[in-house]
Amino acid sequence: MDQNNQNNQNNQNNRSIQNNQSFQSNLNNQNIQNIQNNQNSQNNQKHTFLPRRGHYRQLRVYQVAEIIYDITYHFTHQYLGHGDRTVDQMVQAARSGKQNIAEGNQAATTSSETEIKLTNVAKASLEELLDDYEDYLRVRGLQKWGALHPRYDKLRQYARSEELMKDYATAIRRMNDEEMANLCITLIHQATYMLHRLLETMQTRFVTEGGIKERMYQARTAYRNNQNNPGK
Repeated sequence: MDQNNQNNQNNQNNRSIQNNQSFQSNLNNQNIQNIQNNQNSQNNQKHTFLPRRGHYRQLRVYQVAEIIYDITYHFTHQYLGHGDRTVDQMVQAARSGKQNIAEGNQAATTSSETEIKLTNVAKASLEELLDDYEDYLRVRGLQKWGALHPRYDKLRQYARSEELMKDYATAIRRMNDEEMANLCITLIHQATYMLHRLLETMQTRFVTEGGIKERMYQARTAYRNNQNNPGK
């Protein structure tokens, strides 16, 4: 009886050892696979020359530019006369600001030069639109709200808020032309500031990372070196 118990205990110990060995073997295999996957991922990153970019609709500056376009369309059709050439000029300037941000972002994958050029066109278009709003206020004897205006701070806060993103389409229908023009002027200042900063970032990225041709050459060189020296 004691001998049988001893044999059973030995069998259980052997199975436990085998299970542990099998688990350890599987774990080692999994670790090896993970290392290989990481190496493959690192190799792929070394050979990647098309940079990933977020979608332009996620850019805050694009979101602001889209609001500027919507407000400008409403403003011009409500407060400028039918047949007034300024209507088309302002709407086109607002559209150019929005579209060139989008196109510049999309072009960034293959051309830093095109990205910078289109982003600068967007900034110039919005600055042109700014002049049109300021002209509208001046020739009609309306106020451009400066830092001393009692509603200036509140307007700036609203222009930066998430509330604006959600309800601007409803809010502008309650505004008169002076209020709407000053809101758009504030938003344009925000957008052109963000575009200025974006252009500085693009310039720095180009200097440090180079353009597409340089990245293509570097990726090809890295791949050939890896093929010639696979263990390194």
